[in-house]
Amino acid sequence: MFEYQKTGRFFAQVAGQMEEYGAAELKEFGVKEITPVYRGVWFKTDLEHVYRVNLWARLLTRVLAPLLTFSCHSTDYLYTTAKKMEWEKLLTSDQTFAIFSTVSNSKITHSQYAGLKLKDAIADYFLEKEGKRPDVNREDPDVWINLHIDKNKAHISLDTSGGSLHKRGYRINSVPAPIQETLAAAIIRISDWQGLTPLLDPMCGSGTLLAEALLHFSRIPSAFLRKKFGFENLPDFNENKWQEIQKSAGRVRRPLLEGLLNGCDIEQRAVNAARKNLNSLQYGHLVRVQKRDFREHPGLENGVIICNPPYGIRLGDEKQLESLYKELGDFLKQKCKGSTAWIYCGNRNLIPHLGLKPSRKIPLVNGNLDGRLLKVEVY
Repeated sequence: MFEYQKTGRFFAQVAGQMEEYGAAELKEFGVKEITPVYRGVWFKTDLEHVYRVNLWARLLTRVLAPLLTFSCHSTDYLYTTAKKMEWEKLLTSDQTFAIFSTVSNSKITHSQYAGLKLKDAIADYFLEKEGKRPDVNREDPDVWINLHIDKNKAHISLDTSGGSLHKRGYRINSVPAPIQETLAAAIIRISDWQGLTPLLDPMCGSGTLLAEALLHFSRIPSAFLRKKFGFENLPDFNENKWQEIQKSAGRVRRPLLEGLLNGCDIEQRAVNAARKNLNSLQYGHLVRVQKRDFREHPGLENGVIICNPPYGIRLGDEKQLESLYKELGDFLKQKCKGSTAWIYCGNRNLIPHLGLKPSRKIPLVNGNLDGRLLKVEVY
């Protein structure tokens, strides 16, 4: 038996500073013994819930099923221990696999070499058993294996998500420096927008915030476009249960009301990208997106404004950025009375230039950027 079968414990990876939000989301799925740790959350549940979490979770990056944990002080011991595992229960010699490895605070210091030794152990296991070894495919493997070594303890897991869950499948076209889907979903969640008032993204880019708002409102699973999941390779995978969960997900959807979600962008290519991305989602054609400078937009009173303005990656000149943030603040004050604005700012030096005092500043990471989500009440 593998470790997850004995303990019922799984590990959900999340982006930095989203541990508590990830834990809160997992609690809604009804899982037990939730324990947030750095960049992740441990939890206890059955496989049926693991299927459901992978299909629906909006904030999690991936869900790992622990296979084996052991003390490990050398790559040779890693190889010999891993080679004793029953790999034929997880993949066949005709399938492809990939190892994704990290190391910290251990005698083994090179993560790539550790991953290579685990890869060799799996390949040699099949070579000795069947005379044929499975191929490695790092782009789109059939089976994703995760190796994490911390404080001389090795954790080998199967990625039940089958790759990062932030890759929803709707981002067909993009623009420079897009907001990550899981972060966009976190912003929608934190805003507590439930569709009771219209929502406007005045700098919508390729439409990620609008897409996540649509998925949230219309109760569409985040991973409904995903073709395969890693949990399908687990030895105790139940195809019938999985089919039931997928069917039940389709029964709770609700149509988007026209005019509820609105976006604009100054660049035509961004509008084209947003339209194409949104059209890949059910009800996406009901999201209004137009080419328009927010400074010329009539605004939105008594609604919700959510946006991710440029902060240095998409627009380099600091003075231009300061002016842009001042104009955004003016737009909110003059045209959005009674609304609540949620603004993700990747450069904290720009916050004062809004000319509005945020009631909240919430730390949220976007890639390598330690940004702040600002809540601004406009009176």
